[in-house]
Amino acid sequence: MAVGSQVADAGALTAEAYLADRLVGAEESYADELRDAERRSREATLLVALVPPGEGDGANDRDDDDLVVVGTVTLAPYGTSYAEVAEPGELEIRMLAVAPEARRRGIAELLMAAALREAVARGATRVVLSTLDSMEAAQRLYKRLGFVAVPERDWGHVEVHLRVHTWTPPDAPGALVELATWPPARVVDVDGWRVGLSGGLTRRANSVLPLGTPPDVTATLDRVEELYAEHGQPSIVRVCRASPRGLDGLLALRDYAVMSRTDVLVRELDGIEPRHGSVRTGAGPVRVSVADRPDDAWLAVWSGSKARLHATGAASQADEESLRMARAVLGGAPAVYLGASDATGLVGVIRAAFAEDWVAVSCLVVTHAARRHGLGRFLTERALDEGIRRGARRAFLQVEADNTAAGALYTALGFQPAERYVYRERR
Repeated sequence: MAVGSQVADAGALTAEAYLADRLVGAEESYADELRDAERRSREATLLVALVPPGEGDGANDRDDDDLVVVGTVTLAPYGTSYAEVAEPGELEIRMLAVAPEARRRGIAELLMAAALREAVARGATRVVLSTLDSMEAAQRLYKRLGFVAVPERDWGHVEVHLRVHTWTPPDAPGALVELATWPPARVVDVDGWRVGLSGGLTRRANSVLPLGTPPDVTATLDRVEELYAEHGQPSIVRVCRASPRGLDGLLALRDYAVMSRTDVLVRELDGIEPRHGSVRTGAGPVRVSVADRPDDAWLAVWSGSKARLHATGAASQADEESLRMARAVLGGAPAVYLGASDATGLVGVIRAAFAEDWVAVSCLVVTHAARRHGLGRFLTERALDEGIRRGARRAFLQVEADNTAAGALYTALGFQPAERYVYRERR
């Protein structure tokens, strides 16, 4: 979401982009509406793409105040002033714009993918937009992202004919399938809620999955907190679609802070051709191995990455106990473990786990020295291949909502947002 001076910059950029593409005249009243991003930020959701001055990417490690707005899009709920064709339950995408000098860098796709993820997070049943026949590049992007034309909803005014396209979120695997592919070392049932205990190794394996509504939610939370206290761990609750209505607000009142927001991305596997190519790092060609369980080298690469920083409590050090717990958690589901090696040794790992007709892709890590060679994409594609070989029809993965780089990779691989959940931890 835009803040401060970024809002004004987004408005100026939107008008500039529309003028450059001759979609509006400088003297038209619509140009003034395009410039008024402040109103859009109040009455709708304004997203912006930010980069360091003079650069096209790599903005993750900078303060927002040091960044330049290079793109923007507006997401308008049904019934708001910016929704022109949205129906109940839909969100409408408006005013997608990229600065002329920043085009051909994938910024429009990044903005659209972010808008779809935000729409899913807000519970939209569908996303809708209008486009002109002349916007051929935009229409190719919409098609690539899964939008479909709905001619019966086309509309226009005077000599302008607008084509309507819609996007429908795919089905999510659901909390139980996700749990089956990443099971805690120990699960305790508390009034139907599944309390994960895994020595602090990852939030997924050390949080409550609140399925159903117990007779007294407050009393259930009391028992959950007591249980975690007994094990010396913080009380963490996953709030998702399966959670009781109103749980998020209750947790906020009990001083539970949002620690992360996670998007579940999915894609169908039908039509994917097995990958036959190869990849090289600076140290030479890469060889990929597949095993039924992770060895110490695989665990060392995974546990040494930022993925391990999601650990909580006592498992913050990669000692023997945490490695034992890692084997218990990772080995608790049918899975295969892929490792990529070059002349220097193991430089990348990924895990593919199986439940029902799903393959869950996780644990992707590429060592620092082997990055920027396409190894992350290569390993993800190989993991999908393993899923297909073992009969999976659909794939899913989880990525933190603010992980822009990973989100861009998975969008390019055809993954689409299906659900967002949050972890709340008691302070």
